[in-house]
Amino acid sequence: MNQWIETCGKTEEEAIQTALDQLGLDRDAVSVEILERAKSGFLGLGGTLARVRVTYSTEPSRAERLEEFLTGLLTRMNSEARPKIMENEDGSFSVELAGGKLGHLIGRRGETLDAIQQITNYAVNFGQEKRVRIQIDAENYRQKREESLQRLAEKVAGKVSKYRKNVMLEPMNAYERHVIHAALQDWENIVTYSTGTEPNRRVVVAFSKGGPHAPLT
Repeated sequence: MNQWIETCGKTEEEAIQTALDQLGLDRDAVSVEILERAKSGFLGLGGTLARVRVTYSTEPSRAERLEEFLTGLLTRMNSEARPKIMENEDGSFSVELAGGKLGHLIGRRGETLDAIQQITNYAVNFGQEKRVRIQIDAENYRQKREESLQRLAEKVAGKVSKYRKNVMLEPMNAYERHVIHAALQDWENIVTYSTGTEPNRRVVVAFSKGGPHAPLT
């Protein structure tokens, strides 16, 4: 998007330099239009200052790109939800989708929400030198899902400890598998590892005398 400012000076070059100083830009980064040339007047009286218009382009911030992309995506999905964006101290973004009827944006086991998050990360980070992490949530789904997975992990670990038989869980994405591994990393005689290929990769909760050890995600 292009913006411009107008400045004055005793000469055209002085007016241009005033604009560059205000913008903090180099001469090559702007275009200049001379609106009025300087006139010295008669015997130093009645002169006029030079006036220029300096045009420059502004790149939208990462937050602006994020809001623009998500708003457009939600509109195309016929959703009335709107993103509430918060930038974290580490430069990452947390986005809460707010509005009614958010179930179709979450999808089965959060699959639609994960897809929205993945495509948003790709679109906002495309062409950028430094990648930032964007996490998208709706109706506090991710925390609820994490708590549910932690309860599941502990329940399964209890059965594995009691019956000493391994249990393979349902397919999960990388983040969900991490939650299971983290929940059971300190359980005595319990180890976890992942098996299979995406998108059907699963966590195995296994009995191991003397466990745990570092999980394989």
